[in-house]
Amino acid sequence: MQGSNKPRKSVYVCSACGASFPKWSGQCSECRAWNVLEESLQPASGGGAHSRFSGYSGEAGSAVCQLSEVQSEETSRSASGSSELDRVLGGGLVNGSVILIGGDPGIGKSTLLLQTLARLCGSLRTLYVSGEESPRQISLRAQRLGIPADDLRLLPETNVERIITITERKNPAVMVVDSIQTMYTELLQSAPGSVSQVREATAQLVHFAKRSGTAVFLVGHVTKEGSLAGPRVLEHMVDTVLYFEGEAGSQFRLVRTIKNRFGAVNELGVFAMTEKGLKEVTNPSAIFLSRQAEAVPGSVILVTREGTRPLLVEAQALVDESPLSNPRRVTLGLEQNRLSMLLAVLHRHGGIAMFDQDVYVNVVGGVRITETAADLAVLLAVLSSYRDRPLHQGLVVFGEVGLTGEIRPVPNGQDRLREAAKHGFKKAIVPKANVPKQLPSDLQVVAVESLREVLDAI
Repeated sequence: MQGSNKPRKSVYVCSACGASFPKWSGQCSECRAWNVLEESLQPASGGGAHSRFSGYSGEAGSAVCQLSEVQSEETSRSASGSSELDRVLGGGLVNGSVILIGGDPGIGKSTLLLQTLARLCGSLRTLYVSGEESPRQISLRAQRLGIPADDLRLLPETNVERIITITERKNPAVMVVDSIQTMYTELLQSAPGSVSQVREATAQLVHFAKRSGTAVFLVGHVTKEGSLAGPRVLEHMVDTVLYFEGEAGSQFRLVRTIKNRFGAVNELGVFAMTEKGLKEVTNPSAIFLSRQAEAVPGSVILVTREGTRPLLVEAQALVDESPLSNPRRVTLGLEQNRLSMLLAVLHRHGGIAMFDQDVYVNVVGGVRITETAADLAVLLAVLSSYRDRPLHQGLVVFGEVGLTGEIRPVPNGQDRLREAAKHGFKKAIVPKANVPKQLPSDLQVVAVESLREVLDAI
């Protein structure tokens, strides 16, 4: 037993490839990357490091068992008081889960979590751990936003060991750590915010959450590229990863699920930033549609899908004669390489060449679309701008365009058509395989199989 109390030795781990070395050097000998070795702790003997992440301890975590013998119980969830937050979490807060929230400075991460704790503190024991702001600053923000803070408990602390010791006595059901980059552990000598400190602090908080059943929110900083600062291993250690998104100057905020062990990924929650904090947007399709008084060239409405939610968004295109030898291909909210591919398909199978035209494509509202269902809408918006002819104002489209000019089906076509009919659209151009047996009322559906059929239909 005395051997288990010995201090753990320091090793240096490459943040790029994960190789470990007994001493520091300027270059990793495995992946040849420079200045990537960070101090870390050598795993304790007896498999302590592995059991720390597994969420089990003792003989139950080490014994071999049959999967059929494991008693699976339905995961208990607690409503957060916000339907949009519950959506991205997969239905609510799970006991013992660890949620990592990232986003640009000032986008609303702390505001959302402060509002969530204020709603929960009436029914659950909560704790807000602040490493960046003083209790006075948090109190002033709560007063400015009109948040009732009578039962909200604060802990200004940055030492992880002291936080866990205090939290074990208070035994909260939900805890917020703002932010993980300010936390440090006494086991390491490196400065707070370094890769090793962030990783070890997160590991201890994950171990505490699994052992105590406390749901823990971790606020994370982001880099200039928009990814979470620190090693990518943090995303593997936690249960759920949420990203805050939003255009500068826009009041709308999007919370996207990147990873979720207890629900669907790529779910989207929509909030509006007001003087009283973040408010839910229950009908996000309405905010992404401009619905201009008259139809204009280069504008097409498409039905995309974020997680389990269909969304109506507007795709706009501008085609103009290029003075350059290499015309511009610019996209906002879409993949640029896919636009170049679609223009080649339009030339090859539609007979319309744009090798001397600048093409700009934008998705209104700051939505980022990654699915291929936007292909048909992008092509029609580009063609509408190029011909300077507006499409029918009540038209909605979706479908994937293949390299051979075929229009391929996309998942959940019936849900997309139902969403379009709910918002009053009268006509839809969709892949033939997505036409349901029972069509929505007052919606004319045009089924197409090739790009030629699309051009004939419009």
